[in-house]
Amino acid sequence: MASKEAKHTPAQHLEQITTGYTFDEPSIQLGAAIVDSDVHAEAAVRLPLAMMNRHGLVSGATGTGKTITLQVIAEQLSAHGVPVFLADIKGDLTGLSTPGTGAEKLLKRTQSVGQSWAAQSFPVEYFSLGGDGVGVPIRATISDFGPLLLARVLDLNETQESSLQLVFHYADKADLELFNLADLRAVISFLVSDDGKDALENLGGLSKATAGVILRELITLEAQGMDRFFGEPEFDTADLLRSDAEGRGIISCLELPTLQQKPQLFSTFLMWLVADLFADLPEVGDIDKPKLVFFLDEAHLLFNGASKAFLQSIQTTVRLIRSKGVGIFFVTQTPRDVPAEVLGQLANRVQHALRAFTPDDAKALKSTVSTFPISPYDLEEVLTSAGIGEAVVTVMNEKGAPTPVAWTRMFSPQSTMGPSPAGVVEGIVTASPLLADYGTPIDSHSAFEKLSASEPASTNIPAEPGTTETGTAEPRTTAAPPPVGTPPRGRPSQAEIDAEARRIEEDILGRPSSRPPTTRREQPAPENGRAHPPAPPAGQKQQERNEMMDFALKTAGTIGVELVRGLFATQRRRRRRRW
Repeated sequence: MASKEAKHTPAQHLEQITTGYTFDEPSIQLGAAIVDSDVHAEAAVRLPLAMMNRHGLVSGATGTGKTITLQVIAEQLSAHGVPVFLADIKGDLTGLSTPGTGAEKLLKRTQSVGQSWAAQSFPVEYFSLGGDGVGVPIRATISDFGPLLLARVLDLNETQESSLQLVFHYADKADLELFNLADLRAVISFLVSDDGKDALENLGGLSKATAGVILRELITLEAQGMDRFFGEPEFDTADLLRSDAEGRGIISCLELPTLQQKPQLFSTFLMWLVADLFADLPEVGDIDKPKLVFFLDEAHLLFNGASKAFLQSIQTTVRLIRSKGVGIFFVTQTPRDVPAEVLGQLANRVQHALRAFTPDDAKALKSTVSTFPISPYDLEEVLTSAGIGEAVVTVMNEKGAPTPVAWTRMFSPQSTMGPSPAGVVEGIVTASPLLADYGTPIDSHSAFEKLSASEPASTNIPAEPGTTETGTAEPRTTAAPPPVGTPPRGRPSQAEIDAEARRIEEDILGRPSSRPPTTRREQPAPENGRAHPPAPPAGQKQQERNEMMDFALKTAGTIGVELVRGLFATQRRRRRRRW
């Protein structure tokens, strides 16, 4: 456990900090040290640019200044030509696009910490998940998202997660593209149908009961309007690695206005971006500055209830991605939100104040103090008394050793602290060159169409909805997408969601649903005209099925061992290179 060093005089303590944070290479200016309750502008606290890919943690109680710290670091990274990715949950970070205002109080603070402050805006690209907001839409295909991350979104247990991996493997081997949720539903529905029972038996690990659970979760996800996050055009993470004409790194800002509706979906989408970068970026080793710094906000959402496989993949990704020039900073309220195996890989720490109001808070405080190097500070006292915009800092120096702990008064942003004025973000998005690439959704020929088109022409069974009388698939009709920035469409009631889930389960399992009916008498939600698809293309060879079974049984319950999938079982793609 961290404890106080032998008694230092204030002068000795100040000299220790000044020496410990003096670097020869370019660095980020975090603020000025506080020693003996006084701010010392001459004792600058810095973070070496070359050490940003050793990852970090920004933590602290709500309202202590974490968001402003992110803004300060993002501004300086951009000025050094380093692209940044961050999530904007409250909308405050849109102020990056607008120069700040030099109010008297602000200038007094900047002078006290030795900051040469000048109002400035920074290059920002605004994104939204599937158009859920104003920014350029970010989407992922189901296949590229992969079974491990999707299982996390659906809140599946480990058995169901393994079964979902088998479904993905079957789709990969059968050339059934999984672009959106409808494609995945079509493949699962086929596997548990009479026409797909042979393929299901060969897979060996997927039961009808498990399929029913997965389908029910997919139905619920769609009914909540979350299906728009999956599909084409898929986002290319190379677009996060850009600079403007002046050589400043572009700050990619993802707005999350509806985070609380499906927190696991949003946090997992952020991890998909990281996994995608890991899968595609080349090895670069130690470099003068990172290619990208990625801030993972609300980090506790990523780890809460995560499976062992998911946690192992995060640990491996964090450990290995630094050699590809990417730094990851987790942002959360307390270090206890991050598993010890991940926390041990975070070399740079910016700890804002903690509040100890309850016994659990007191335990969290002691746990946090124990993770810092031995210091002359009484860290329990400092962390409970630090003011807004102050933090306890320790980083990795150029030699790979931790710097002395420094109670720091942080620098202030040069851009606006708070949202930009109305119309600024909309104007930036409208002028974005990426809007032409990602603004309009695409509905390509994929698993849903392939399975729907395989109805035997000789059958006398009437064509199901969504097919013609000849058994061929009718084109999927997709309503014209709303303009970027429009509010989400109205969602069906919970009773409608439950009714549709019961109908699906009864249809798949051939018995009454285990889900209780709702008390309100409402009509089931429609299935958007989509029927459960009939048989797959005829002529599939038994030998191919046997090979598929052998491979699937060997890979069930594992991560990243499929030939075409990476650490999170995400699909590898051909990319546009920007590095």
